[in-house]
Amino acid sequence: MIEDDLPAGDTGFDRVLSFSVPARSARGRLVRLGPVLETVLSAHDYPVVAKHLLAEALVLTALMGSLLKDDEAQLTFQAQAEGGAIDLLVCDYRAGEVRGYLRHNAALMADLGPEAPLEALFGKGYLAITFDLATSGERYQGVVPLEGRSLAHACEQYFALSEQIPTLIRISVRSNGARCCAGGLLVQHLPDGEEGRERLHAKDDHPDWEHVSILAGSTTPEELVDPVLTLEDLTWRLFHEEEEVRVDPLRHLQRGCRCSVAHYQSVLGRFPEDQLAEMRDPDGTVPVDCAFCSKIIRVEV
Repeated sequence: MIEDDLPAGDTGFDRVLSFSVPARSARGRLVRLGPVLETVLSAHDYPVVAKHLLAEALVLTALMGSLLKDDEAQLTFQAQAEGGAIDLLVCDYRAGEVRGYLRHNAALMADLGPEAPLEALFGKGYLAITFDLATSGERYQGVVPLEGRSLAHACEQYFALSEQIPTLIRISVRSNGARCCAGGLLVQHLPDGEEGRERLHAKDDHPDWEHVSILAGSTTPEELVDPVLTLEDLTWRLFHEEEEVRVDPLRHLQRGCRCSVAHYQSVLGRFPEDQLAEMRDPDGTVPVDCAFCSKIIRVEV
C-alpha cells in the first residue's frame, strides 16, 4: 500500500478490463477503483488500517466477480473471525456493482501497523468466497483460513485449493487523508486452453504459466493505481511480446447498495405478524439499519 498525493478527478478509475493470452492459456482482469471506493469507505469512520484492508477486499471482489459470465450472478466475499481487531468483513459484486463494510474493535485496531498480517487483524477465522449463479440457481462456495500476509494471498490459496487454478494476484492501495484509490491484477492459467472449456488438469510448474506469472508479477504498485496509465496500456506493457492478447471492452463499476424500502418490505414480509409487532416503533414503522451505507430506513409493513 502507498500513501502519496492523489490525482484530481476520476479519469481512469472505477473500471475493470478483461483480457486473455490464448497461446499461453491464460486469462486476466485488471481493476482500478477511485470515487466508488471513496463512497463505500465514507459510510463509516474507518481508521487507516481498516480503510486499506476494505479497499483491498473491494478490489478482490471486483476482480473475482468480473470472472462471472452471468450478469445477474453474484460473488460474495466474507471474512469472519474472533480474537482479532476485525470480526466481520463483507463485500459483494453483481452486474458491475460493488459494496462492502467491515466491523472492527477500534482499541485493538489502534495497536496495528499498516503491514499487519492477517492473523493480527482477524485472530482466528476464515474467508468464504461464494458464487451465486442466477441462471442456473446454483451456489458454490470455497473456504480458506485467514492466514498469511494479505487477503490477496488468501484468495490465491482459495483458487489453488478449491478451483485448482494457478492464480497470481497483485493489489495496490494509495491514500491521502479522505482520498483513496486502489488497483489490482488477477491472472490465471487455464491448462485446457480457451475460457469456457473443460479443465482437465492444472500444474503450477507448467512452462506457459511460469512465463505468464513472471510477466504479470513484474507489475508495480504504482502502475496499478496510476490513472494516466490506462488499463489497456498496462496490459500491453505486460504482454506486448505475446503473439496475441485479446481485450474486451472496459466495464464501468458502481457502488451498489440494495437498501431500498421495496427490498426491505420484501424481506420483512416473510416474518409473522407477532414478530413484526415487536419490531415496530411507536410510529408504526420498522427501522432497518443498513451496515453497507450506514443509513436507517423506516419501513411500513
